Amino acid sequence: MTATGTAAVPGPTGIRLTAPAPGWAIDADVVVVGSGVAGLTAALRCAAAGRRTVVVTKARLDDGSTRWAQGGIAAALGEGDTPEQHLADTLVAGAGLCDEEAVRTLVTEGPAAVGRLIEAGARFDTTPGGEDIALTREGGHHRRRIAHAGGDATGAEISRALVAAVRAAGLRTVENALVLDLLTDDRGRTAGVTLHVMDEGRHDGVGAVHAPAVVLATGGMGQVFSATTNPAVSTGDGVALALRAGAEVSDLEFVQFHPTVLYLGAEAEGQQPLISEAVRGEGAHLVDADGHRFMVGQHELAELAPRDIVAKAIMRRAHETGTDHMFLDARHFGAAMWETRFPTILAACRSHGIDPVTQPIPVAPAAHYASGGIRTDLWGRTTVPGLYACGEVACTGVHGANRLASNSLLEGLVFAERIAADLAPGEPDPAAPEDTTAAPEGAPVPAASPRATALPLLAPEARTQVQRVMTAGAGVLRSARSLARAADALDRLHRDAAAATGDDATDLKAPAPGVEAWEATNLLCVARVLVAAAQRREETRGCHWREDHPGRDDTAWRRHFRITLGPGRTPVVHTTETAAFPPTAPGAPGPGTPAPGAPSPVHAPGAATA
Repeated sequence: MTATGTAAVPGPTGIRLTAPAPGWAIDADVVVVGSGVAGLTAALRCAAAGRRTVVVTKARLDDGSTRWAQGGIAAALGEGDTPEQHLADTLVAGAGLCDEEAVRTLVTEGPAAVGRLIEAGARFDTTPGGEDIALTREGGHHRRRIAHAGGDATGAEISRALVAAVRAAGLRTVENALVLDLLTDDRGRTAGVTLHVMDEGRHDGVGAVHAPAVVLATGGMGQVFSATTNPAVSTGDGVALALRAGAEVSDLEFVQFHPTVLYLGAEAEGQQPLISEAVRGEGAHLVDADGHRFMVGQHELAELAPRDIVAKAIMRRAHETGTDHMFLDARHFGAAMWETRFPTILAACRSHGIDPVTQPIPVAPAAHYASGGIRTDLWGRTTVPGLYACGEVACTGVHGANRLASNSLLEGLVFAERIAADLAPGEPDPAAPEDTTAAPEGAPVPAASPRATALPLLAPEARTQVQRVMTAGAGVLRSARSLARAADALDRLHRDAAAATGDDATDLKAPAPGVEAWEATNLLCVARVLVAAAQRREETRGCHWREDHPGRDDTAWRRHFRITLGPGRTPVVHTTETAAFPPTAPGAPGPGTPAPGAPSPVHAPGAATA
C-alpha cells in the first residue's frame, strides 16, 4: 500500500507515458496485471495466502493470450517419461542459452502444478478408459507429454477454469484497463501502477492501484509485427513499462515465429489463425506445391523438429521455389479425426474457404512467442524491488534461444506459483514504505514527481509503420543491412514523436493521450530494444536467424544481453560473460534455489556485466 504522504512517482529512469493525472485510487497488497494462466494463477495463490489482491486486465477477464493456446501444456505425466527427459528436450530446443536451473525447476515442479490446475477445475482430454490424461507429441519432444483439452482448445479450457476460480474467490478485478506506468516510493521501491480504464465498471479514465508488490503477467508483444498469432492486446505493454521503470530485459532478439500459421496472402496483417503443432504431432506432413516432403532428411524428427528449424526450412524452400508459403497436408486424418481432435482449427480453415479434410492447408511462419522479456530470477523477481514478472512477458531463462513447444503454459503456471510463495504472509513486503498508514480507499494519487519526464507519444497511425518496418527488417530473416534499415526507420519515428512536443515543438501535431497512442508508443519502445539486441547478436542461434552470419558461434555469443533504457530513451546493451542466467552478483550466494523471501541476486546492487 502507498503510505499517506509518500510520493508515488515513476521509476528510476524518470520516464513515464504522457497521460492525465490519476483521478482515483484503490489499495491492495498485490496487484496482478494480466489475466492469462500466469496472472490468474498468481492472483489465486496470493489471495489464498491472505494477500489483498487486485487483478487488472486489458480486456475482459477471459480475453488474454492463454485462451488462444491450441496445442496444450507439456509435463512429464506419461508412463516412462521423466523430468530429466523433458529437461533434455528443452535444453536442446534452447540452443545453448537456457538456464539449466530454471529449466530443472520447470520440469520438476511442473507435474504437480498441472495437478493443482486440475484441482482448480481444468478438464483435460482423457484416454478412452477415462482414467489417464491423453497425451500427444509436438515439435522437439521425444515423448508424448502434451496434455490437451477439447482437442485443440486447451488454452480456452484453462482460461475458463481459472476465470471461474477467480470469480468464485471474489477477487477484485479491474477489466478493460491498460496499465501505464509503475509507481515507486522515494527509495525506488514498487508502490503500485497507474492505469487507464476504458469506460467500463466502477472507474473510468486514469487511476492507480497502490500496492507494494506488482506482478506483470501482460503476455507477449506479437503485435510489433504485421502478421502474428497474438491477439490485438499483445502490444508489449509490460516490457515497455518495465523498461521505463528501470528494469532489465533480456533475450528480446529471440522471437519465435510459429512455422505453421494459416497463410491468408502477402498483404494479410494482424492476428492470423494458428495451425497447432499438434497437427504435425498427429502425423501431418509439410509439403511444397509439388507435394514433396521437404523436412525429411533435414532433421531426425522431420516435421517435428524444433520450431526454429521448421520455420527456417519453410522459408528456405519457399525461396527455392519462388513462392511465399508451403502446405500442411493432413487429408489422411479423415473427417472424423478433424472434427473430434481439431475442431477449432477445422472451423478456422473452413471460415477462410479451406477444407483440410480435402485440401492441403497453406501455411507460412508468423510472429508467435517472445522467448525473452523482463529478466527475473527463479522467484519471478525483477531488478526493480517489488516488481515481479511471469508468463510470456518474463525472461526466466527457461526458453533460451527458442521455446520448446507447449512449455509456455507450464512456465506461466510454475513461476506464478513461485511468485505467490515469495509473497506469502510472513515474508517482508518487498517495497513497504516506512510509514504504513494506508491511503483511504478512493483517495487521489499524489502528483508525479517534478523529476519525471513525460514520454512523447507516437501517433496511433504510426503503429502500422512500426509493424511493417519490423516485419521487413527484423522478421524471420535478418541481416546487418535489414536491421540497420529498421533501426533508422524506428529512430526517425522516435525523433518525430519528440519533435512534436516540448518547447522546441515543430509543426508536427502531438497525438492526444489515449489507448491507441499509448499502445503505439509501447510498440515503438519494444521494437527499438529488439532491433538493438538483434544487431548485436552476430550469429544464427535458435529463432534468431542472421543471413549474414549463418553459423552458430558458441565461442563469442553463448551469452545473454541485458538491456535497459539510457539517456534519451536509447537502449543500452550489456553483455553477460557466459550463458549463466541470471548472473550472480558480487557477494551474492552462488547458484542454487534461494528460500522464498531470501535476497535475490537479481536485486543486488552492482550486478556484474561485461
